[in-house]
Amino acid sequence: MAHEVAAPQASRSLGAVVRYLVGAAIGIIVLLLLVQRRSDLTAAWRQLGSADPGWVAAAIATEALSLLAFACLQRAALGLSGSRVPLRFLSVLALANEAIANTVPGEPAVSSAYRYRQYRRHGASGASAGWTIFTVLVAQAMGMSVLLLLGVGVALLGSRTANAVGAAAAGLIIVIVAAVVLARRDLVLRLVGAAARAGSRLTHARADGILPRVELTLARMREIPLRMRSSVGIVLIASAVWGLDFLCLLCSFGAVRATVPWDGVLLAYGVAQVVGSFPLVPGGLGIIEGSLAVVLTAYGASHVPAIAVALAYRIVSFWLAIAIGWISVALIALSTRRTERLGPAAPPRE
Repeated sequence: MAHEVAAPQASRSLGAVVRYLVGAAIGIIVLLLLVQRRSDLTAAWRQLGSADPGWVAAAIATEALSLLAFACLQRAALGLSGSRVPLRFLSVLALANEAIANTVPGEPAVSSAYRYRQYRRHGASGASAGWTIFTVLVAQAMGMSVLLLLGVGVALLGSRTANAVGAAAAGLIIVIVAAVVLARRDLVLRLVGAAARAGSRLTHARADGILPRVELTLARMREIPLRMRSSVGIVLIASAVWGLDFLCLLCSFGAVRATVPWDGVLLAYGVAQVVGSFPLVPGGLGIIEGSLAVVLTAYGASHVPAIAVALAYRIVSFWLAIAIGWISVALIALSTRRTERLGPAAPPRE
């Protein structure tokens, strides 16, 4: 029986690794296509080499504030479900989550599972931890959609094109769907429970108590209240997470001394984040850089400065965040081991 269970798990793990490698290759290819001429890349790196230190510091500060806002988003969602986790720990967890989400195969399941375990270790119940992950995910989708709609609106003021109208329609649909999911999360959770039961029957898997526990957790998640005022607050914090990350992009223009195409920069940011969120490419590697440079160029930015801005933004928001994030993962692991050595902690609330 053990090898029958292990085989599908190994197959899924192998599939995640293959998808990760294929996605990384696609991202690198896109990045290479973006800079087909070596002179463009050389010129972009030259601009980066003479970056303004003040603007670089501002970019790092705004990205740090974005991660702090994500910690506040987690804390707010946990608080609404009756759990209290220190903001200091959630700030470190936000950094660790960023590293895992951008580098580990199997996203977004892996980083969500990691956060779930950490919530549980800090006293959150299973229902509270699951509800928080679900609520944060939906709120982030709504926050990004609102930002994308705003970017499309600004772009439409400059040029009314079919592509911009289509992007506005897509953003509006995402906002409506996410709002419905957040408002009627009880129905969504019932559907998740039904899917879990159907999957168990189709695969003839032995639940061994797991399925009843899942259904019990989903039932308790449905009981957690989320009023309109709280929903608006959660979405506003999620929008702040994206807004501060967008400010990091604006600071990147100042760092490489490039002119900001104000009518298209917010749209470029939104499009790049949406395209880069597809799970095939880890961390949107190459896709976000390429999308940013292409849309910025379409709205008047010069080709080389657009590449330099995209690279500067990603060095801070992606590569630097990953480096610090894995240090945070190590710190959390050390803290967990130290706590376990001191003695068994009180079991998390169910």
